[in-house]
Parts: sequence; structure tokens; C-alpha cells
Amino acid sequence: MIHTQAYARAGLIGNPSDGYFGKTISVIVQNFQAQVTLWESPRLAIVPQKVDRLEYQGLDDLIRDIEHHGYYGGIRLIKAALKRFHAYCQEQGLALSGRNFTIEYQTTVPARVGLAGSSAIVTAIIKALIAFYGIAIPKPILPKVILSVELDELGIGAGLQDRVAQVYEGVTFMDFDQDRMARDGHGLYEPLDPTLLPPLYIAYHDTLAEGTEVTHNDLRARYNRGDPQVLAAIRQWAALTQQAHDLIVAGRGREIGPLVNENFDLRASLIKISPGNFQLIATGRTLGAATNFAGSGGAIIGLYDGDPERLERLRAAYAEFGATVIVPQIV
Repeated sequence: MIHTQAYARAGLIGNPSDGYFGKTISVIVQNFQAQVTLWESPRLAIVPQKVDRLEYQGLDDLIRDIEHHGYYGGIRLIKAALKRFHAYCQEQGLALSGRNFTIEYQTTVPARVGLAGSSAIVTAIIKALIAFYGIAIPKPILPKVILSVELDELGIGAGLQDRVAQVYEGVTFMDFDQDRMARDGHGLYEPLDPTLLPPLYIAYHDTLAEGTEVTHNDLRARYNRGDPQVLAAIRQWAALTQQAHDLIVAGRGREIGPLVNENFDLRASLIKISPGNFQLIATGRTLGAATNFAGSGGAIIGLYDGDPERLERLRAAYAEFGATVIVPQIV
């Protein structure tokens, strides 16, 4: 019986430049996780979960399910992960035994709010397969294998950031320099000391969920066309991330708030932001926090001064319009 898990993640700064040879810093959020259980069995079987159900009380029930989860679920992720894992092993000349298994998953990551719920499921699946078959995938390469599940198999536009964060855990600075990626097959992934970060909170709202492909597919098309505004923004996101990195390692992490704000403001100049997501950003800023999207929308990460009373005021302000505030557990 094999048990694996992968945690949610929140992008601190640099997002969404990770898919475009940029730089990012992400933190792991152990408050939420995807768990996978795998055991040997006579036939290969995939156990569906509630979000994979195909029976409903009626049409209204089905519509509510789609509005909350989208046209998603874990079964397609499992199938795609199995296929990509098999392909990677074939490409690397790694022999797999003929043993079969049953696999199931559970997740507590809020659906489609930019906390990397899908990649958490895939990461936990790949970890379980590695353990079951007793093979090794180099740690810097593993995020690329995990990304290929959604990017190559399912055609979901995404970058490496989520997968690097979930493989390395803690706090990770990532530099996806194009020359390095071409030479080494991976970027520079540097763990940072979580104690050097300013106090953080995460606010999310289930009804503001938006699939990552909504942002990335449009951005990718503009990037491929050589849109000057997009190319300039990617360079600026990378520069902001490098400045934040340098401040953090110098013990000046509490000074990165203006950089985090600028990261979102630049994003808002390029990509349409819904009124509800703007409210997530503005609520924190009104109360003195710096705020940025944690991912593609539906959740934000905030930096504040660590005052417990301010955190309670933030909780209350977000609760007024149905958003939830948590303090991320990073280690």
C-alpha cells in the first residue's frame, strides 16, 4: 500500500512568467493537499471520487456541479499521468514490471482557484508510480515530466512553476532562463528560507474560480505572435522576482510588498480581471496589505505587517463577501 501527497501552492511573485522563460517565487501551502493511494491488484483499476460522478439528482444538480468543478475531475488526470509516465520510462529505457495496481485519489485543494489543485493530483500520482515501480527520476527533471501530463496530453496551457513548487516544497525561487533550459533540460531551482518571508495570508473565493487555461492559452497566443506588450511584461515580471529574491536572501523580506503589488498591476494591464477578483486584491490593499494573484484567479496571496488585529480585520473584510482567509502553512 503506497500513500503519497502533494500540497497546494501559491505564487508569490513572477507569475505568470514561468511558461515564458521568466522567474518566479512560490510557497507551498500544506493547509491543502492531494493524496494518492496505490496498491497491487490483479487488474489495473482507477477508483472515481465524488467530483468524477456521472449520476445526478437532476439537471440543476449537474449544472451546479459544472459551475463549481468545471468540466474537470481526476480520472482524466490519472489516465494522462499513467500515459506520460509510461512514455517517459520507455524514452529512458526504464523497464516496468508487469504488475497491475488500483489507484485512487482524494483532494482538499479548493477547485480551480489558482492553488494548483490539478498539478497536486498529478504530482502525487507520479510520486506513487515512482514508488510502486522502484524507479528514479532526477529531481530537477521531475517537474517537467509532471507538466507534460497536462500540457502535452490534455492540451492545458500551463508552466513549470506549480510542479517545481510541489516537488521542492517549502519556498522556491525559480529561474527559467532559456539558455539554461535548453542546455540542462530544467531551470535553476533554489530553496529559500521561509523564515525570511514577511507574514502572509491567502484569501480565496470558490465562485471566482477560473481554469488556468483561460489565462495561459490567450497569453501563449500573444507571446507566440511576438506581442511587444507581453514580451515586455515577461521581462518585467522576471526583474521584479529577482529583486524580491535579493531582498529575501538579504534578510529584507518585509520590503517586497511594493514589488508584489506591481506584479499584479502589470498583469491587470494585460489580462482582463473580473470584478470579484479585483475585490480580492483591493480588500487587502485597503487594509494595508500587498496583494497578488496566487495563481490564475480565485485566490490571492497577501503580505501584511504581522499584527494579529490586522489579520482579524482582513478575515472580517473578506468574509463580508464570502471569501475565506487562511495563513499558509509552508513547512
